[in-house]
Amino acid sequence: MRAAVDRWDLADLPDQSGRSILVTGPTVGGLGQFTALELARRGARVVLAGRRPEKVAETRRLVLDAVPDAEVEELTLDLADLSSVRRAAAEAAGLGPIDVLANNAGVMAPPYQRTGDGLELQMATNHFGPFLLTGLLLPQLVASEEGRVVTVSSQMHRVARKAPLDDPRVPHGRYQRWPVYAQTKLANLLFTYELDRRLRRAELPVKALAAHPGFASTHLAANGQYGRASGGRATILDAAIKAVSPNTADEGAWPTLMAATADLPGATYVGPDGFMEWGGHPRVTSSTKQSYDETAQRRLWQLSEEVTGIRYP
Repeated sequence: MRAAVDRWDLADLPDQSGRSILVTGPTVGGLGQFTALELARRGARVVLAGRRPEKVAETRRLVLDAVPDAEVEELTLDLADLSSVRRAAAEAAGLGPIDVLANNAGVMAPPYQRTGDGLELQMATNHFGPFLLTGLLLPQLVASEEGRVVTVSSQMHRVARKAPLDDPRVPHGRYQRWPVYAQTKLANLLFTYELDRRLRRAELPVKALAAHPGFASTHLAANGQYGRASGGRATILDAAIKAVSPNTADEGAWPTLMAATADLPGATYVGPDGFMEWGGHPRVTSSTKQSYDETAQRRLWQLSEEVTGIRYP
């Protein structure tokens, strides 16, 4: 079930038969689609969890076109809406044990928006929603007896000047979309390291790991800036990103796949091995000193519990 870790590529992705893996954010052309596709190729039952049912269905069709005998299920999940997260988790309870939860979904630098829960959209989607979802699915991850939570971060976490530890329900100064995005990616790592420590302390058979794709040619930036992947300026931006990205979207999924399947300890961070970790084959890497701050990890955890109303583990 596990892969070698010296120089990882798709040939190292082991058989996944009998495993159930839930992937959030499976938009066509994105990291989630290719993560799900490669896992389905290896025999996993893949659950595609996304905000728009028609988009999730489109990804399912593409996976089945490539792997006709794949077991692919759909789940409606809007991570920006905590009530949607709870409904999705209740529906997912019928799946039985979950071997891997891939917290892949995210938004990048959209215009300022507050969610129905009173949260800034990026923090809601990239951190608080995944925090709640992970906690609600934890019993199923434990039931697998070898569960794993893989959260997708970004090199942008290095840009964050401080951890997002202020009350997220209260606006703080002028909204700056890129610094906020960087803070959400730092939050992904603070969450991962604190989660893994808590799982070990509770002696639960689940690990928490993180991954980043480097600079991959996905539609994330165009979707964030313009709310679409094509048309007018969105098409121009999308084409520009594809032209300069050292990794394709499918290659950008490799670190997530390694983190989900390789023989790695908890709290491992995986990213590309190329120049500035922009592209290349995945390997174990490290994050900023700020991300390893245990005081910040604990404070963000407490804040997340307050916001989402869940306590775990």
